[in-house]
Amino acid sequence: MSEGRRATQLAFDLAGAPRYGIEDFLVGASNEEAYSVLENWPAWPDPVLVLVGPEGSGKSHLAAIWAENAHAWRVGIGEVTAERVPELVSGGALVIEDCERGLPDEAALFHLMNLVRARGGYLVLTARAQPDQWNIRTPDLLSRLRLAPLVRIQPPDDALLKALLVKLFFDRQLIVDTGVIDAVALRIPRSFAQARAVVNAIDRASLERRRRVTRVFACQYADDLAAAAE
Repeated sequence: MSEGRRATQLAFDLAGAPRYGIEDFLVGASNEEAYSVLENWPAWPDPVLVLVGPEGSGKSHLAAIWAENAHAWRVGIGEVTAERVPELVSGGALVIEDCERGLPDEAALFHLMNLVRARGGYLVLTARAQPDQWNIRTPDLLSRLRLAPLVRIQPPDDALLKALLVKLFFDRQLIVDTGVIDAVALRIPRSFAQARAVVNAIDRASLERRRRVTRVFACQYADDLAAAAE
């Protein structure tokens, strides 16, 4: 990947309906390894990949980019049932999200993983925690998951969070100075979801009050969001 392309990519979700295109994805230190691994598909050492990261870190966005490239279906863990396994593996590539929320049918997931391998397919599992923390009761399933390669997305660093805020404000045609960006970044939790939430709040308030977005104005909503998160 060229340096020019890398400079215009960063993982995040935009306001309203999340936009999961590659043009909305910037790579930073927190997600570079995960991005590189999924970009390297199909030259993977294993057909199953576990993608782990905290809430709002961009897992769904990154999984959606891979799904677009691999022509994969995307389902939640609750949709993995015995009767649906043949259908789910029939496409050749699959994303299963939110695996830490509990597996309703562990036997179905074990069977699905075996079929993916047997048929030469690919599977990406997303979760907030590694498989050891999914409360899996089936030893064989846990063993298979532990053997699968795992890649992590970390919370964004300062540079990535500020770049995200700049992009979110720009997408709403809000002109803000660097002081606003710096102050907001200091006040909100480090996550893409929190950045989107604070820019949404500032944008709505600016429209309702017909106010320019100053540092003081923006910090009011950033502080409210931070307090709510605590």
